[in-house]
Amino acid sequence: MRKLRGHHLLCVHGFQGMGYSPAFVKKMEEIVREIRDHSLDFPIQVLIDLDEACSACPHKGKDFCNAKEGSDEHVKGMDGKVLHHLGLTPGQSYLKSELIKRTRERVHPEDLDTLCAGCSWLSYGVCKEGIEKLRTRPH
Repeated sequence: MRKLRGHHLLCVHGFQGMGYSPAFVKKMEEIVREIRDHSLDFPIQVLIDLDEACSACPHKGKDFCNAKEGSDEHVKGMDGKVLHHLGLTPGQSYLKSELIKRTRERVHPEDLDTLCAGCSWLSYGVCKEGIEKLRTRPH
């Protein structure tokens, strides 16, 4: 079972190889490959906390994000907003297919301006592109 924090449920759709370090990029590529593989379905526990992607991040503290002061509160805030928007309960597990379906149905590219406000990656536009592709691809 994968464990992903709330905002990473959106990041995986726009991820294009950028990240905080080579190790982080490698870990995200592994996660994204499984998320985008339509032949796989598996449980994902959704979190408002550090997850598998965070395990490879250079900003990971012992049990919190320490990129800069306020980072942990900021990312947990994004996690909470995303989980609430998707109607998910923190700590619960959902099938990947259900998470993708909810994201496709409930998240519009412009929602990221609120859900991901303050995220350093938002300005690149890849996240909104990823959500748009998810919404418009045949399923």
